[in-house]
Amino acid sequence: MKCKSAVLWVLMSFVITGSSQAQKVISIHSPDNALQLNISQLATGKTTYSLSYKGAAVIQPSGLGFVLSKPAVTLSRFSISGVDSSTFNETWQPVWGEVSHINNHYKQLVVSLTDKAGSKIAVNIVFRLFNDGLGFRYEFPKQEGLNYFVVADELTQFAMAGDHKAFWIPGDYDSNEYAYNTTKLSEVNALAAAAKEKDIAVTSLIGANAVQTPLMMKTAKGIYINLHEAALVNYPAMNLVLNKSNLSFQSQLVPDAVGNKAYLQTPAITPWRTIVVSDKATDILASKLILNLNEPSVVPDSSWIKPQKFVGMWWEMHVGKATWQKDGGKHGANTQNVMHYIDFAAKYGFDGVLVEGWDVGWEDWFGNWKEDVFDFVTPYPDYDIDALTAYAKQKGVKIIMHHETSGAVTNYERWMDTAYRYMVLHNMNTVKTGYVGKIIPRGEHHDGQWMVNHFVRVAAKTATYGIMLDAHESVHPTGLQRTYPNWMANEAARGSEFNNAPTIGMTPEHTTILPFTRLMGGPMDFTPGLFHMQLNQFDSSRKQRVRSTLCKQMALYVTMYSPLQMAADLPENYNKYLDAFQFIVDVPVDWDDTKVLEAEPGDYITIARKAKNKNNWFIGAITDENSRQLQLPLSFLNAGGSYEATIYRDADNADWQTNPEAYTIEKIMVTNSTVLQVKLAKGGGCAISIFKKN
Repeated sequence: MKCKSAVLWVLMSFVITGSSQAQKVISIHSPDNALQLNISQLATGKTTYSLSYKGAAVIQPSGLGFVLSKPAVTLSRFSISGVDSSTFNETWQPVWGEVSHINNHYKQLVVSLTDKAGSKIAVNIVFRLFNDGLGFRYEFPKQEGLNYFVVADELTQFAMAGDHKAFWIPGDYDSNEYAYNTTKLSEVNALAAAAKEKDIAVTSLIGANAVQTPLMMKTAKGIYINLHEAALVNYPAMNLVLNKSNLSFQSQLVPDAVGNKAYLQTPAITPWRTIVVSDKATDILASKLILNLNEPSVVPDSSWIKPQKFVGMWWEMHVGKATWQKDGGKHGANTQNVMHYIDFAAKYGFDGVLVEGWDVGWEDWFGNWKEDVFDFVTPYPDYDIDALTAYAKQKGVKIIMHHETSGAVTNYERWMDTAYRYMVLHNMNTVKTGYVGKIIPRGEHHDGQWMVNHFVRVAAKTATYGIMLDAHESVHPTGLQRTYPNWMANEAARGSEFNNAPTIGMTPEHTTILPFTRLMGGPMDFTPGLFHMQLNQFDSSRKQRVRSTLCKQMALYVTMYSPLQMAADLPENYNKYLDAFQFIVDVPVDWDDTKVLEAEPGDYITIARKAKNKNNWFIGAITDENSRQLQLPLSFLNAGGSYEATIYRDADNADWQTNPEAYTIEKIMVTNSTVLQVKLAKGGGCAISIFKKN
């Protein structure tokens, strides 16, 4: 439903400011009246927006505008040429996701502006105010005098109302794989934080006060604020640079090889700038604002798009059992080894087997900025792809393709059609892409406009071949899985492989922060499910360890949402704990409903999810380095129903440092009046499956 209403906005009379300049203010409220958006304009033409929640300031008056290099003009002073308002309310069904239906309800305000400095360039700013936050973007309509133009800077500001607690990673044009820092805004020091990192392949730091989005904050009064962007298409990703004198962020777009930010042609739109707000941390995790700001699916028939669980010939290389390259005698992607994984997947009902290191080219590319490394169709001689295709088909399992581009993106674009035809020929319908290394075209960044367009091209092209996509080393997600539902997951953060990193690695609190930051934009291929915590299994000199209990690894399948979930460990490690492995076998990857039961960024998360088209529920609870006692009401279960709960919990003596693999399994009958008492160990978790009994 969409309806126009002239009374939704109020153009107030002049208000005298401290400088005696007249000010116009346009105000609207969210549908539930908790949020208020004000658009203000001084007589000078400076236009700002501000946002409050239940009367408390969230965003102080913050500037809007652009610097263009072609034509050379600064757009920061405007006259208002029109204001339009409307309401919108619909419910739509995602192809897959955390819930079966999503409500999209907002009030919209379109403010039409004209440059006051002489260029007469017209810009519209579209604001959408939801119950859970604000999204706004710029629109450059078709107009005389502005056709092709180049963005030098975007002047969007986010002026914070206090020195909030923030969960942040350093601003960077090429990597979002940093460990999270928790400090006050005034204590942000991105360069100092980045100096501790030794395990990230390619970095391009912005400066001491630069951080990335999604940025999570908590005010002293308990208001949670998340800054990010939605529908990132044909535009560079946004970082934020903090002015510590007034605690205001300004957008910092990723430049291209010659320093420009974006090349556009009217009519043109930017991504949405998003502000998710609540006084409940659980509401932040439940928000669908970013998804709602994306366009509906462009895939005409999505029936072939299926969430899936898979195992993989992947962790072997990270723990030293095997290598990606054939040279050296430890090549993992050989025919017999992959058949072993296919057998394991078939035995336990997994959908696919990811195979990395199958194709010629792994020997000499890393760090060499080399272009023609892979052709994506030539297997190593010890990898019989025809035999494996037939064997996997016989077992009812699909091989998942791996395309490591080595950062040579121009090379990948030349080979894409050939590579996807090769996949279809060999009965493969899912590809994991990788972009390790510096980008070619040389000088481009992972998160610049050129690469953003590449990722969208890959999503669109794989859809035409009936292929699902999982992108690693990609730009941060911004909800485009709604538009391209075959683009099912991304890495774009510090994932589970960093458990093997020699320096910082993966702290226990990391997985309690990621859902509030990286996962706000979309699902992550985090690769959970590690059951062997000391990583010296094949190399006694290794000191790294997984900073988690075994039960927490199971709980991550619920708390770290993805429609593509990998059982990341080796089959031999799962065979030691088959009773615990049963939870990974049982847990779905597509859901009808999700209840965020409790959450606090950096501390703990408990989530319950209802399996798609079934009356079964699954719960995951995780904690940071501290132990916790849960009181878990099961009131979300149907009244009058009887259920059997299997509780996979940390043993009483479990501890991520001293006894991480100790667990206890209990089965009890429960109803919707049951309250479970569960203790989480330090760095621990709990996974619960609840099956409806007839």
